[in-house]
Amino acid sequence: MHKRITRLLGAAALALAGAAQGQSLAVEMEVPRLQVAEYHKPYVALWIAREDNSVAANLAVLYDVALKDEEGEKWLKDMRQWWRRGGRALDMPIDGLSGATKGPGKHRLVFSDKVADLPPGNYRLMVEAAREVGGRELVEVPFQWPPQQAGQAAASGGEELGTVQLSLAP
Repeated sequence: MHKRITRLLGAAALALAGAAQGQSLAVEMEVPRLQVAEYHKPYVALWIAREDNSVAANLAVLYDVALKDEEGEKWLKDMRQWWRRGGRALDMPIDGLSGATKGPGKHRLVFSDKVADLPPGNYRLMVEAAREVGGRELVEVPFQWPPQQAGQAAASGGEELGTVQLSLAP
């Protein structure tokens, strides 16, 4: 019993040490308000790509999770880059990864656990949106991990996505 408690305390200490380091990646993405006759919230996938375009980490997949019979999942393939890079291999929904679509406005998502094991290197934040009766868009924001100091980088979409801002905390 004592060894088990010690192991649990050791794991908790490691988790707290990681949290104390505070390395995190925050994304603020803008979903623009479009003046169209039939508006549907976009499906959005966020992931980290390595220099060779492979997926280093899936961050979030936002889609209509509330549709009955998992109907919303059949449209995930419309986010073509994410789908081809590994989305099709995932069994959705995934706790901590999948969530509800976001309407027009600015949305902030913070990730620390999903980047904790990211090896040092050059990466790109990828944000892809696809909207029913709408278009598709992919925004890329390059960054280096781990961050040596707090910093920000941003890129803008043209229609389906507005500004995507990446904030890194060491």
